[in-house]
Amino acid sequence: MRVILGIGNTGIRYEDTRHNIGFKILDAFAKRYKLKFHPSKGDYYYAGSSIKTSPFILVKPVTYVNLSGIAARQIVDEYDINVTELLVVSDDVNLPPGKLRVRNSGGDGGHNGLASIIYHLCSKQFPRLRFGIGNDFETGSMPDYVLSKFSKDEMSDIQTSIDDSTELIEKFILSGIDGMLAHYSKMNNSSTNNSI
Repeated sequence: MRVILGIGNTGIRYEDTRHNIGFKILDAFAKRYKLKFHPSKGDYYYAGSSIKTSPFILVKPVTYVNLSGIAARQIVDEYDINVTELLVVSDDVNLPPGKLRVRNSGGDGGHNGLASIIYHLCSKQFPRLRFGIGNDFETGSMPDYVLSKFSKDEMSDIQTSIDDSTELIEKFILSGIDGMLAHYSKMNNSSTNNSI
């Protein structure tokens, strides 16, 4: 069983905001496989299925970003999975818009959602897919920036990266982080638009 957790805030007011790109990617993946999210007994919504013989669960916490670790802890305990089988999808202000980065572990990079997950799992050894949202903001205004919505032009520009993200998630489901990293490397080598 592999779990993909997207970081974001619930509610209509947060849809299409930069901080919610994790949710948007999971929604795109769910649409691709005709899945619907359902409420759980815990602090998250989920959608489950399998690709070939590989089962997976998509998870969207219902807490705010800063408390994402609560849902991560619940899902890891409920399904008794190793943290290496939990892929976290998050936004990243340290990367240009649409730039993707895959890592098999690491710190929080200043992201409160990742910090919460590290705290609740007592581990940094979970893989992550980071999606660049840029950092075009003045000092002290990052909270407003990450909660601002992508413009229509921006959404058009990053749609390819959202599609690439769903492809990487599929590789994670089928062959774990090693297979995902191999595919990421291949995408990097064949990329002509520097979006990966």
